[in-house]
Amino acid sequence: MKIGIAQIKPLKGDIERNLDKHLKFINNALEKQPDLLMFPELSLTGYEPELARSLAIHSDDSRLTPLQEISNQYNIILCVGAPTINNDDLFISMIIFHPYKERVTYSKQYLYPSEEGIFTAGHTPCIIPYDEENRIAPAICYELSNSEHADYARQMNATAYMASVLNSINGVDADIEKLSRIASTNGMTTFMSNYIGESGGYECAGKSSVWNSKGELMAQLDDRTEGILFYDSKTEAIDMIKVEEQY
Repeated sequence: MKIGIAQIKPLKGDIERNLDKHLKFINNALEKQPDLLMFPELSLTGYEPELARSLAIHSDDSRLTPLQEISNQYNIILCVGAPTINNDDLFISMIIFHPYKERVTYSKQYLYPSEEGIFTAGHTPCIIPYDEENRIAPAICYELSNSEHADYARQMNATAYMASVLNSINGVDADIEKLSRIASTNGMTTFMSNYIGESGGYECAGKSSVWNSKGELMAQLDDRTEGILFYDSKTEAIDMIKVEEQY
């Protein structure tokens, strides 16, 4: 299985332009033929808690149709971030597009303290099954700091742990250490997809990374470049592409 993680510079609160950016990244990624591509936390809006309620969407939002069409046409799983709403409850969610299947919405179960009171915690764990040899456990940012989240992934025989994050320059090194430990402790290939630039008042750190199941760092992007890292689970080969800024 070939897995890709995107590192992007978000556009504050602009779903349409962020969606255009996603489509550009996906089109660039397709030349590498990934089976799955993941974007950072709340990637369609940027990490903007104070704007989240006004920007919240449902997974069946018609603006997301191009993502489903690409998933269908190229047999690729796409994982994008957005605030979602159900009745009056607001969630930090990952919308997962499978080829020719109903979209899955995974909502963050473990909220960062500053998110409590704004968002509601999700209650439904998620595993993305790919084939007999590959099972993906998605994580949304602060969840990687809660041992119960990784414990569940291991219990469900996940082979990869994929963290979609906003990580600041002040917090990234601690989370890099945690993700390396998650990989080695649980025997899971581990990924981190992060922003560059500014979002939610944070200076984002980049350094999107891949660790093997021993916790060894396989590849890492820098702190200023938009791009995509790819990892082939069969060969352990690493590839990467830079995506030129167009805005």
